[in-house]
Formats: sequence, C-alpha cells, structure tokens
Amino acid sequence: MAVHEYDLVILGGGSGGYAAALRASELGKKVALIEKEKVGGTCLHRGCIPTKALLHSAEVADHVRSAAKVGVTATFESIDAAGVRAYREGIVAKKFKGLEGLIKARGITVVPGEGRLDADRSVLVGDDRYVGTDVVLATGSYSRTLPGLEIGGRIIASEQALTLDEVPASVVILGGGVIGVEFASVWRSFGAEVTIIEALPHLVPNEDIALSKGLERAFRRRGIKYSLGTRFERAEQTDDQVTVTLEDGKTFTADYLLVAVGRGPATAGLGFEEAGISLDRGFVTVDDQLRTGVPGVWAVGDIVPGLQLAHRGFLQGIAVAERIAGMQVPALPESQIPRVTYCSPEVASVGITEEAAIAQYGADDVVAYDYNLAGNGKSEIIGTGGTVKVVRQKDGPVLGVHLLGDRVGELITEGQLAVAWEAHPEDIAPLIHAHPTQSEALGEAFLALAGKPLHAL
Repeated sequence: MAVHEYDLVILGGGSGGYAAALRASELGKKVALIEKEKVGGTCLHRGCIPTKALLHSAEVADHVRSAAKVGVTATFESIDAAGVRAYREGIVAKKFKGLEGLIKARGITVVPGEGRLDADRSVLVGDDRYVGTDVVLATGSYSRTLPGLEIGGRIIASEQALTLDEVPASVVILGGGVIGVEFASVWRSFGAEVTIIEALPHLVPNEDIALSKGLERAFRRRGIKYSLGTRFERAEQTDDQVTVTLEDGKTFTADYLLVAVGRGPATAGLGFEEAGISLDRGFVTVDDQLRTGVPGVWAVGDIVPGLQLAHRGFLQGIAVAERIAGMQVPALPESQIPRVTYCSPEVASVGITEEAAIAQYGADDVVAYDYNLAGNGKSEIIGTGGTVKVVRQKDGPVLGVHLLGDRVGELITEGQLAVAWEAHPEDIAPLIHAHPTQSEALGEAFLALAGKPLHAL
C-alpha cells in the first residue's frame, strides 16, 4: 500500500470540498482532493447549474408565448427536449472544464476514486492511503425518498428528471419545497400538467407565510395544481403511468412521479463512525468552527446540519481552509445565508420570518412592511407580480428580507447586507436605488419602515 502525505486531504469534490481545496492552495497548503465522480459535485452536474439551465429554457418558452403582449411577433411551436438537453449539458461541460483548469492551475492533486475515512487523519482510496495533517469531510448529499417508495421506472428523483428525453404530458410532484416547485415551474412552462403534493399546509413551507401564499396564488394563475396538508400513502406504477394515493383516499395519476422530499447526508459506509466521527441522523456533528470530535478532522456542506445550499458549502470550505491556516474566522449564523428558489416567480429570503421574529421579540416589538411589486416600474415592464417584505425590530435593525417575483434572487444580497450588518431602515433609507430597477422595491420598503414612504400610502 502506497502512502501519500499532504497538508490537507479533502474527501469530496463538490462545492464545499473544492472551495476548501482552492483556498487552502492559495494559503500555501499541499492539497489532495478525492472525488469518486467529477469535481463540482451535485451542484454542477446534477443540481444547481443544470436545473437553472432548464429554468432559463422554460423562461424563454414563456417569453415567446407572451411576445405579442410587448409588440413582438413570435410563434411558439414546441419544446425540443433534445435541444434543451444539449444546451444544459453544454453549460455544465463549460463550467466543468473551467473548474478543472482552475484546480490544475492551483497545483491541487485530484485523486479519482471512492475514499473511505480511516484512523489517524487518513483516507483510503483503493490500495493507496492519503494522510493529511488535516482532513475535511465534504461528501455531500443524496435524494431522499419515503419508506416503501422506491425510485425506479416512472417514479423518479431529480437526477432522473434531468435526464428525461421527453416532456411529460403530466407529472405529480411529491414535495413542495425548493426542488419540487422548481421542477413544477419548468414542466408547466414546457406544457405539462403538474400537481404538487405537500404534506405541510403551504408550498415552500420554510419561507415567510407571505411568500408561501403569494407563490400559491401565482402557481394557481399558471395552472399548477397542488394538494396541501395531506400526507402521501402509496404509489403504484404501470408501464405508462403512476397513480399516487394520499392518506385521505384522494388519487392522482400522471406519466411520472417526481419524488422531491429533500436530500440526506451522504455519510453511510464511508468509515466515519469507525474513525470516531459522531453522527446524528446521518449528519456529522461539528462545533461552530466546523470541527468534528476527532482532532484535525473537519466537515463542511450538506453533511453538516443546516441549510443544504451550494453557497453555504463554498463559505464553509473557505472558512475551514482559513482556520486550518491559523486565521481567525467567525462563524456565520445560518439566518444570514441568503436562500433563493428559482421557480417563476422566484422566492428569495434572508434573515428570519415575521413569525419567528414575533416568537423571539414579541408581537409589540416587531414591525413588518409589504411592498407590492405592482408599484415597481421595472417589475411592471418585465411583467412580474410579487412582493417585498421587510421585517424589523421596532426602532431596531432589519431582521429579515423576503422577496417574491421574477428575478428577485438578484436582489437578495442587499438584504443579506442589511441583516448581517444589523442595519436600521433609517440607515438605508437615504441611499439611492437606481431608477427604474427592481431594487427600488427594496428601497421603498426601507423608506416605509423609516417612516417616510414615497410611492406608497
């Protein structure tokens, strides 16, 4: 068995893993990055990037259908599934090539193969042992399903949904969270009949209730159906359809059933517990600095409890690399990490909801303001409705920013700054937002909370 020694050995080349590798290399560390498939992980190859490419194709289809409304003569004929797939795969291939080049330029050793954590800060890959002064665990996540519901045939997860070579005539989606509503949005724009089944009372149930209700209204207008508040019981499939039964006896039949009930930590069978790593429901137990209970072993990304977001993985990977290098890096609260759901209309948020703020501070000490995008010129031009909701502590800082509308994900960074810097609306109100932009809607909300609304009563 060959032994290879490095300053840092990283198990997993997804968002958190490769971010840690790049930053550690910048800081002068000798790095080995172990990846069983392709660097970039789920986000680049089966998640963030390909799904957003699909969503852009869907957006173009909707624009062509509505072109006459803006004085453009255009005819929508059909969705070319093969062409959409080629477009999506081309985007992924270009980003993958760029990432490979960046990793190579930084002098990082990429080790292909499936790694298994062993004792003494080492990772086994086949007959080779990679020993690090430090080890970062970044093995990512997998698509969950429900007990008794197996993925196969016409029952698919997001990975299989991406590779479909057809536009289904009808789809039932189990789960009204981020993945579920994004695929619902795509398939509806492509012409499919879509029904979402969500056991909780609202779509995107982790968001502020104003966004959930607003998205439900928007989906109704788009013809996306949904069943809320009743649990799934079983699914039965034939060669050409799937029938879903809920606990109340209602049934739904479609060409496919997409299972979108969340993602689980990919930690099983990798030697973590045998090496002394503590797990809780499969997630790696870490402190606020992302250290595990084993000295010199860290964990980042989807295997760490909390938001399963690529940019959270980036942030954690960079932070761990800097801590290993001896730098002081404060922990970032989960509430300060922006969240975006890229359906149409988009949902974006940062900070805490009005309900959570009231629970923390009391109803008398919380003020919220909703600004309807109907009053925003740029939103009117691009044809989107929606809302901007800002939550503040009375006479205190901004606690949460919650947005609904096409393209509002591009605004959430301003919301993050306001929340993270504990800015008061009075601090932001004097700042000018360019006209006409959607960012003005945020400005209007801050003006209103500062007691001097402009385009609102």
